[in-house]
Amino acid sequence: MPSHRDRALRLFPAGSNGEYGIPPAQVRILERGAGCRVWDTEGREYLDMTMAWGAALVGHARPEVIEAAARQAARGANFAAVSAPLVELAERIAAASPCVERIRFVASGTEATMLCLRVARGATGRPKVLKLEGAYHGQHPEGVASLVGADPPELPRADASGTGAPWVERDVLVAPYNDAAAVERTIAEHSEELAAVIVEPLHRCIPPAQGFLESLREATRRHGVVLVFDEVVTGFRLALGGAQERYGVRPDLAAYGKALGGGFPIGAFGGRADLMDSVSESRLGEPGYVWSASTGGGNPVSAAAALAALEVLSRDGVYPRLHELGTKLRARMREVLEARGEVAQVLGDGPLAQVAFSARPITDHRTWRAADRRRGCALALRLLEEGVFLNPMGTKLYLSLAHDEASIDEVGRKLDAALGKLQAEPGRRQEQSEGHVTA
Repeated sequence: MPSHRDRALRLFPAGSNGEYGIPPAQVRILERGAGCRVWDTEGREYLDMTMAWGAALVGHARPEVIEAAARQAARGANFAAVSAPLVELAERIAAASPCVERIRFVASGTEATMLCLRVARGATGRPKVLKLEGAYHGQHPEGVASLVGADPPELPRADASGTGAPWVERDVLVAPYNDAAAVERTIAEHSEELAAVIVEPLHRCIPPAQGFLESLREATRRHGVVLVFDEVVTGFRLALGGAQERYGVRPDLAAYGKALGGGFPIGAFGGRADLMDSVSESRLGEPGYVWSASTGGGNPVSAAAALAALEVLSRDGVYPRLHELGTKLRARMREVLEARGEVAQVLGDGPLAQVAFSARPITDHRTWRAADRRRGCALALRLLEEGVFLNPMGTKLYLSLAHDEASIDEVGRKLDAALGKLQAEPGRRQEQSEGHVTA
């Protein structure tokens, strides 16, 4: 019988369900996971540093989460209506999130960010949105615009590469992250047609410069533009109150997903009552009404899992521990890179990390693009061979509550081994000595 890999390569484009970009011979088909480890169908064990792209913040198959989901599944998996667990979950999120006065649930972070932008357009009657170059806000066209293109256009024009939607060049404006003056200028010049500014407060793994998020808040408030925080990654990860709590800036709307579900699929969007009430069915037919519904959104199984995950994350010492682990991981990675003579830096905040092979400070998308991303991908593939499961296309490393100091030591050892193999390849020594950086 053909292997799972062969069967996947026959049916899945590139053998992937999205973004991994692993060469066919290295495609891994996962079978199970526990804590911070996963196993593939050929019996290989890996230290997981993607953790379902951050969805499994409490760890794979966390007992409290699995037990809560199983109890609810026996009572009904989906009603496509508000359920008792969903009411309790809404209350928990509103208590933790500074901006949430009203909330609705969907099935993914993509839907959550998409609905935030639709609500902003409906409430303001304006057509355009502004995003920060290089941000990913989900699989809808605005979320992918100016993310994957090889030749970025002059700002504020959006790059439609990868969107499947040429119209984003008309309706999406783009500005550089961490450049307050450029963002404020773009908002001012387009304020009459600008509905929203959407931002990842922690931009991929690039922290906000001092005062940057505050400048967004002030400029959007001054021009009557809705400020949207995409907290799909940062929500419940940097703090129980997310980036809003961590960085002390309160948006008008926020989108959630990933860690909220404890590994189960879920999304939510919420914020100011006057904005969120635009989705109220009592407004049907009125100007500014925004239709919103989701068959699988907020299903009671995911809601029960989310409640269990939030209960775990609400325990004393959880966030100091996550930040401590993140600090130790980034420090250990820097030590290894320095000892190996690599020109590189380690980005991140909280339980997140990312390597950039560049001597130039990484502050936005274009400085990130100037790093040697091919080298980063090559390193990731070697880490995969060393038994570290991650995404070789250069996304973040995610820690979870299941990781510990031994996990960090393991990452350090395997990073050192992978770099040693990478440096031993023909042509790499000369390239490194010349300080070569690939665009």
